[in-house]
Amino acid sequence: MRILVADDEKGLRDSIAEYLSLDGFEVRTAENGLSAMRLMEDEVFDVLVTDLKMPGADGLEVLAHLRSIESDIPVIMISAFGEISDAVEAMKLGAEDYLVKPFETEELRLKVIRAGEKRMMRREIERLRSRGEQGLTLESNNTAMKKLIALAERAAPAPANVLITGESGTGKEVLARYIHSKSERAGGPFVPINVGSIPETLLESELFGHEKGAFTGADRMKTGMFEAANGGTLFLDEIGDMPQHLQVKLLRAIQERKIQRLGSIRLLSLDVRIIAATNRDLERDVKDGLFREDLFYRLNVMRMHLPPLRDRLEDLSLLSAGFLSMMNERMARSVSGITADAVEKLKSYDFPGNIRELENLIERAVILSDGGELTSSDFMLPGAGGQQGEIPAARTLREVERQAIINALARWEGKKTRAAEELGIDRKTLFNKIREYGLGD
Repeated sequence: MRILVADDEKGLRDSIAEYLSLDGFEVRTAENGLSAMRLMEDEVFDVLVTDLKMPGADGLEVLAHLRSIESDIPVIMISAFGEISDAVEAMKLGAEDYLVKPFETEELRLKVIRAGEKRMMRREIERLRSRGEQGLTLESNNTAMKKLIALAERAAPAPANVLITGESGTGKEVLARYIHSKSERAGGPFVPINVGSIPETLLESELFGHEKGAFTGADRMKTGMFEAANGGTLFLDEIGDMPQHLQVKLLRAIQERKIQRLGSIRLLSLDVRIIAATNRDLERDVKDGLFREDLFYRLNVMRMHLPPLRDRLEDLSLLSAGFLSMMNERMARSVSGITADAVEKLKSYDFPGNIRELENLIERAVILSDGGELTSSDFMLPGAGGQQGEIPAARTLREVERQAIINALARWEGKKTRAAEELGIDRKTLFNKIREYGLGD
């Protein structure tokens, strides 16, 4: 827990900080209200302890400033004996508690702990409310998946970083959310960011934030994903696509547990667990000089590999039922189930897009369904029986090439780098072909 102590009496300020530090709390101090407000804008704190009367800006002004920026940080006000009415006013304005001088530092310590716990409880209630009735569970009939789920449950309470590997669409974010939900950080935020989907020029700002004026167009201070994940979990999807110059900064943030916003000279101390995911072979990327070896070992503390759907077809019925229930609720439909012949047809397909592709197939079938159960005729499998994705024999070379590009882009959900790799061409050639065939975005 990070605590800010603001008091113009140096002796009292330092003694409070020293006492609270004995519990392992990280304590910063400010000599007046203005300094406290500046620190609150630059750093992340869990509790503020402030004197009521200070030069420059008093405790009431600090409290008003915090509430104006919608900060939910609990405030404990310290007042002299003759200032009790002002302390009561502070409580009306949103202070968590107050103490009258002279006081026992142990009494202050207990109030700080209670305030921090209440804030964590509020955040947990908000998190559960935002999730609604959707509990996060993982189920499987596959032996390898059962072992993986058991490993995730054992690893969840530990603070170690996790690296999840597997093909695109195998459910890496679902597994990451499951680990977070089973950890002691479940009351904190889960913040996902897809490294591969953000332009390189914006990625650093998205991760670490920036100060006002840090670059052209930075008209206000921006909080980055690291700060947003403080006290919780940061999920870095497609970590293998991170540019090398940012790999250095990420490594430093993980090692020092501190970040620096763009344009700032201050370091922010944060408590963030990292779960990273990739469909790349990071060991090969390390050997090829594309990924830093030291960062790889920092991330690869707990390794979990998600098998592709084609290797866990015994879960197809379970997954299909789950997606069907979700689609019924989302579209206000009442499709009752999936017939056995439809399941067998799905099992005959190798699902290059994995679970994500299965979800898309179920969604399409529900949209086109007239009601009742989904049958085998409701599923149009790519390359099967003249349906979607098949390339008939009697076509020109240009038509075959165009269809191959369309199929690759569809399988990789528009990710041109991945589509180019599958097609065996470079990214520039793919862009040229997209323009040539008028495929747009």
